[in-house]
Amino acid sequence: MTTFADLGVDQDIIDTLADRGIVDAFPIQEQTIPLGLPGQDIIGQAKTGTGKTFGFGIPVVQRLGLSPEPGVKALIVVPTRELAVQVYEDMDMLTKNRSTSVVAIYGGKAYEGQIEQLKAGAQIVVGTPGRLIDLAGQRLLDLSNATEVVLDEADKMLDLGFLPDIEKIFQRVPAVRHTQLFSATMPGQIVTLARRFMSNPIHIRATDPDEGLTQANIRHLVYRAHSLDKDEVIARILQAEGRGKTVIFTRTKRAAQKLVDELQDRGFSAVAVHGDMSQEARERSMAAFKAGKKDVLIATDVAARGIDVDDVTHVINHTIPDDEKTYLHRAGRTGRAGRTGIAVTFVDWDDLHKWALINRALEFGQPEPTETYSSSPHLYADLDIPAGTKGRIVTAPRTETVSTVEGGSSDGRSGSRRRRSRGSSSGSSGASGSHGSSGTPTRSADGAGTHDGGGAEHRDGTTTPRRRRRRRGPRPDAA
Repeated sequence: MTTFADLGVDQDIIDTLADRGIVDAFPIQEQTIPLGLPGQDIIGQAKTGTGKTFGFGIPVVQRLGLSPEPGVKALIVVPTRELAVQVYEDMDMLTKNRSTSVVAIYGGKAYEGQIEQLKAGAQIVVGTPGRLIDLAGQRLLDLSNATEVVLDEADKMLDLGFLPDIEKIFQRVPAVRHTQLFSATMPGQIVTLARRFMSNPIHIRATDPDEGLTQANIRHLVYRAHSLDKDEVIARILQAEGRGKTVIFTRTKRAAQKLVDELQDRGFSAVAVHGDMSQEARERSMAAFKAGKKDVLIATDVAARGIDVDDVTHVINHTIPDDEKTYLHRAGRTGRAGRTGIAVTFVDWDDLHKWALINRALEFGQPEPTETYSSSPHLYADLDIPAGTKGRIVTAPRTETVSTVEGGSSDGRSGSRRRRSRGSSSGSSGASGSHGSSGTPTRSADGAGTHDGGGAEHRDGTTTPRRRRRRRGPRPDAA
C-alpha cells in the first residue's frame, strides 16, 4: 500500500489523517495527488466511495499553503446540499492544523451566517451552483481570485440540469487556474465541458483489475416483491445478523415519509431525508445517522450523493431506480472504504422492463428477479435472518377506554381500572353511582357522581336544574 507520505503530502496533513486512522491511499488518490500537487488539470473517474474527496482536497489545501491570504482562493462545486456538507466536513478536517478557513454555501440555510464567513476571509468555498450564483450576483462572493476550482460529481450536475450554471460560474473565475473534475461516470456532455474549461487535462480512471461494472465488494440481491408486502420484508431484513447502518431509497418524498413512519411504528430507529423537510431537519437526520443514534436512513435519490458513511452495511432499493447510473450511486452507499456491503433491490411487476435494462447494462445475468415474499425461505437464507423473525420489534400500544372506579371493590382495592362498556354497571355495590335502597343515586365523598338516565345527577355529581314545563292554553285558575 502507498502511504500519503510517499505521495509528497505535507506532514501536518498526514498527521491530521492519521488521527482519523487514515494512513494508506486509495487507488484514485494514489494516481491523482502526485499530479494535482504541481497543478496538473485532472479528470478523475472512479466509483463512488473510493476516496475522490481526498483525491482533490489534499492538493487544494496543500497548494494554498499554511497561511493563505484572506479571500476566496479555492472553489469546490457540488450538486446537492448533502454532498456540500460532507465535502465541507472533509475539507475542514484537512485544514485542522492550518489557518485556512472553509465555508459551505448552499440553499435552505440563512444567508447571514454564510455571508459573515465570507466577509471574515474564508479561503475555501464549498457550494451548490444556485446559492453560489446568487451570492456572486449580489457581489457578496468574489471568485476573481479562485485559482483552484473543483467540480465534484459532475455527472449528477448534468442530471440535475446544472450545466448552464456551471458555465456562469466559470465566467467568474480566473482564466488561468488549476481545475479538477471528478465523477463516477463520464457522459459525453461532461467530456465536452472538460474540453471547454480545462487545459490539457489528464484522464485518470481508477479501477481494480478484478472489478466489473459494479463494485466487487458489494453483494447484489434482486427480488420481485409485491408492493403491499415490501414493508414487512424490509422490517425482517433490518433484523438480519450483522446488520449495521442501513440506507433505504424510495422514488418519491411521500413514499420516504410514509416508510419512516411505518418503521418507527414497528419499533425501528429510523429517520428520513427528503425534499419536503427543512434543511435543518435534513441535517439533523444525517447527523443522527452518522453518529449512530439512528441506524436506518430513508432517502430519495437527491440525497444519495451526500451520504458518505463508511459503516453502512445494507442498501435497500424500496423502488427500483430509473437507470443503471442511479443504481450504481445508490448501491455505492455501502461497501465504502474497502468494506463489504449488501444491496437489496425490490422490483415491482410493473417495473420489470426497467430491471431488464439495468440488468443488461450492468451485466448482472439475472433477467428474472426471484419472486419473494416476507415468508419466503430463501429471503431468510440470503440475508441471514434468524428463523421466526417477524416484522415488528415492539407491540403496538393498545387503546382502551377505561374509567376509574372509586370506592371499595370485591377485592378490597379502590380506584381499580375497569373497562367500561355502554349500558353496563359501573362496578360493585359499593362503587359510587350505585343505587341505595330508596332507588336514588348516592354521591361519593369526593363528589364523583353518575347518571344512568334514571336519576337526577350528572357524572360530575351536580344536580340537574329543574326544567320548566310549557303549558298550552289558559291556566285553570286564570279565571
